[in-house]
Formats: sequence, structure tokens, C-alpha cells
Amino acid sequence: MPFDIAAKRAELEAWLTDTVRITRNAEPSVVYEGPGALLSTHGQIVFAQMVGLDWAGESTAWYQLLTPLTAPAAEPGDRVEVVASKDPNSVVAGRTWYCEARTQGSTWEVVRVTRLDEQGGGVGAL
Repeated sequence: MPFDIAAKRAELEAWLTDTVRITRNAEPSVVYEGPGALLSTHGQIVFAQMVGLDWAGESTAWYQLLTPLTAPAAEPGDRVEVVASKDPNSVVAGRTWYCEARTQGSTWEVVRVTRLDEQGGGVGAL
């Protein structure tokens, strides 16, 4: 049975239950505000087990931001904030991170994946 990437994309995008805001510090302007998910390394492992697909791969980044493919790519130093979460027990709402590198890309993408750093904005200050 062939792999249905469009079905996996729709399945994963349904799990993007946070509202995230990406701000570009150089301009300061909002680059994106909309559906997203913020996952720690542990969250990435659990999520991959739940959907049966290792879409994020192994990464040295402790945090990764997931956004739909329609969202613009983030740039190094962009500020990421979780402005709302559908989960009332969420501990990520109101926290901020900085993009470590440009949004990852590949030939077959399911969601946008961006490595993040929560080290007090040191990366964003570069």
C-alpha cells in the first residue's frame, strides 16, 4: 500500500492545537500567527509513537516548532511565542523561544519543523 502523504499531512495538522506567533526581531513584525505545536524532545518521541510516523527524525534540538506547510519559513533569531493553547493544563502558553536555524526543508514535507532555543534569547540577540 503506497504512503499517502496528503493524508498524513492532514492528520498531523489536526494536532497543531496551539496558537503560535513568530516575530522577526529585525523588522519587528509578526511573520506568522496561527496553528502550531511546540514539542520537547520527549514530546516528539511520544507523538511519533501516537501517529506511527517519525516525521521529525532525530534531532539535537530540545524543542521544535511545528507549523502547517502554508506558514512562512522561520529565520534564525525569530522569536516564537505560544499565545494560546487548547489544553488548559499547558505549560507552554506564554513562553517564548528563539529559532536556532532556518526552518528545515526536504523534498517530502508533512509539516514545517523549526529547531528552537529557550536560552533567554541569546540566539535571537545575534
